[in-house]
Amino acid sequence: MTDQLPTPFQHEDFRLGVPEGDDRVRRICNRCNFVDYVNPKIVTGSVVTRGDLILLCKRAIEPRKGFWTLPAGFMEEGESVEESARREAREEACADIQIDRLLAIYSVPRISQVQIMFRARLMSDVAPGPESEEVKLVAWKDIPWSELAFPTVVWALTHHAKTRHDAAFAPFANPPGTEKLTR
Repeated sequence: MTDQLPTPFQHEDFRLGVPEGDDRVRRICNRCNFVDYVNPKIVTGSVVTRGDLILLCKRAIEPRKGFWTLPAGFMEEGESVEESARREAREEACADIQIDRLLAIYSVPRISQVQIMFRARLMSDVAPGPESEEVKLVAWKDIPWSELAFPTVVWALTHHAKTRHDAAFAPFANPPGTEKLTR
């Protein structure tokens, strides 16, 4: 609802206030007292592999157009996190994937995102989707580290490398010392 208003926090039908039982300022409808909660967005994605190769997608859209990333994007209403990750792989790399397990959950409060990353296996050929200029399968030694789009891509690749031979492990979170990147 906030996205439909002229400005995110000002509109004649809304006032700013702290709803009863809450602890922060929210937008409240002047007519019906509806509270317009603005919550973080969920991003889902995967470190997709075929053998020792990793799927990378070169972004065809902003932000970070022309940089490499993992197949990932915003979750849609009505999807599970796994369905969202599979859809994103299809949209960005025309890839069918089989999700193995949860790899990590990253918090990026600066941009109000929670990123849920999986380990997955590639089950099809790949080709660029509408949001990718190029897609490729690369060996670890060929990852273009200086051309990766986001810190969370680096983290997911690193966390994947630590667990690629493990059948079970606890999901990762933001690496220590990375708060300056996320706040």
